[in-house]
Amino acid sequence: MEFSSEKVKVNKSPEELFSLFENLENMKLFMPISVERFEADQDTFLFGLKGMPDVRLLVDEKRVPSMMKFKAASSKLDFTLACMVEPSENGSLVHYEFEGQFNAMMKMMVERPLKKFIEDLAEATSRL
Repeated sequence: MEFSSEKVKVNKSPEELFSLFENLENMKLFMPISVERFEADQDTFLFGLKGMPDVRLLVDEKRVPSMMKFKAASSKLDFTLACMVEPSENGSLVHYEFEGQFNAMMKMMVERPLKKFIEDLAEATSRL
């Protein structure tokens, strides 16, 4: 299962955005209002959406300042979430990419809420 958010304009340079991503406490700034729970430490962050189990993510890959990729910390969930950043006039263009391996039953349950979450994530990022 793969999908991407729309690209959104952010009034911060790619370097400024990337410095926010590097401190996982700041991930709360990127979260949509639908997130009911958020926790972060040095290596991971956790968020919870209404009606969905909490998800803990850890940094999987970095390409300063163009990409920050997170992966699920649990071996029960196999997915990644990447934030892609491009320079733009007076700021950056940002979009999120989700890739996951789910069985058919799980896919049916999570596809719609995840698509909405990815779009909400992009919208929240545009407000930075």
